[in-house]
Amino acid sequence: MAPPRPPAASTPPPPPAAAGGPALSPEQLADLESRCAKLDQLDYFELLGLERTAVPGDIKKAFYKESRVYHPDRFFHLESKALKDQVNELYKRVTEAYYVLRDDTKRKKYLSDIAGPDRAQKLRFTDASESETKAAAKKEQEEQIGTHPKGRQFYTQAQKDLESGNPSAAERNLKMALTYEPANARYKESLAEAQKQTADKSKGDSSFKIR
Repeated sequence: MAPPRPPAASTPPPPPAAAGGPALSPEQLADLESRCAKLDQLDYFELLGLERTAVPGDIKKAFYKESRVYHPDRFFHLESKALKDQVNELYKRVTEAYYVLRDDTKRKKYLSDIAGPDRAQKLRFTDASESETKAAAKKEQEEQIGTHPKGRQFYTQAQKDLESGNPSAAERNLKMALTYEPANARYKESLAEAQKQTADKSKGDSSFKIR
């Protein structure tokens, strides 16, 4: 009697997953390792799979998608400690990307950074980036309402006067603001508007008296 034939060769099944976590297919594992390996070469938009023109809604959706895919709880069963550490870093970077890109001011600064010649050094939004962003925001505010405290005070009051329908008071306050910052273009524009409103109001009052 002939001996029994051995079973046909087949691909061995993947190793069982550790309790609490699914096994990764070879493709998933390769993708994960590749993503972790090039992490320091990706900007935040690339990390979240976004175009640089992405709006806040797109950024939020991308973050939720990527954070679910790379949440460390999905990979705690991996045997490789090095790979688990990489997954943790990847998840942190995804979260970091979201917190920067969801903020209009930070996103604007970040876009400027990665579009410049020092892109490789600007891929992460650091404390220095934060300081630069705050300085830029302060400068923008100063350009809008002035650099001199007294000038800002009179300008702010003038805006309240205009909102309350008192252009003549606004005109006086804007003239005072200009004594502190004679070259401030915004003050001049506001003064011209206040003077126009004062003139229009004067014409309206005259018409009412004639009637």
